[in-house]
Amino acid sequence: MCNSNLTKTDEEIIKALQEDFPLCEEPYKVLAARAGVTEEEFLKRVQEFVAEKKIRKMGAVLRHREVGFKFNALCAWEVPPENLDAVAEIMSSHPAVSHCYDRNTAPNWNYNLYTMIHAKTREECDSIILELSQIAGVENYQVLYSKKEWKKTSMKYFKD
Repeated sequence: MCNSNLTKTDEEIIKALQEDFPLCEEPYKVLAARAGVTEEEFLKRVQEFVAEKKIRKMGAVLRHREVGFKFNALCAWEVPPENLDAVAEIMSSHPAVSHCYDRNTAPNWNYNLYTMIHAKTREECDSIILELSQIAGVENYQVLYSKKEWKKTSMKYFKD
C-alpha cells in the first residue's frame, strides 16, 4: 500500500487492522478506539480503502494445530489444463481443504494444482486425499506432509 495519499488517521486505522482482531461483540468499536476515531469513521474509511482497492482482503488465520488438526499435507495434483477449474472447484469445496491454487509446472514436475489438507490423524488425511482423488478423477499426485509449523505472520505496513 503506497502511503503517499494516506493521512495520519489512515495510518492509525491500518495499524489497528493489522493487529489481532478482537473477539468480542463489537470488534470494530475496539479497533476504532485503537485508531483514535469513532466506529462510524473507522468503518467508512475501511469501506473507502476497499473501494479504492487499497485493501484487497481481510481474513482470519486459523492455528489449526491448536484446535486439534495435527496433520496437514500439501498435495500436488497433475490435472489436465482443460479440467483445472472444475477440479479446483471440487477440491476447494471440501471442508478439509484450506487452500487450493494453481501453479506453473516445471521440468520433471507436472503438478499444476495444489491443495492444503488438514486432519486430526495421518490416516484421516490420507483418506481425504484418496476421496479427493476419486471424486475429482485425478490419479497422479504427490503428498508432502508438514513436519514443522512455521510462525504465521501478516504483513505490517505501519509500526509504532
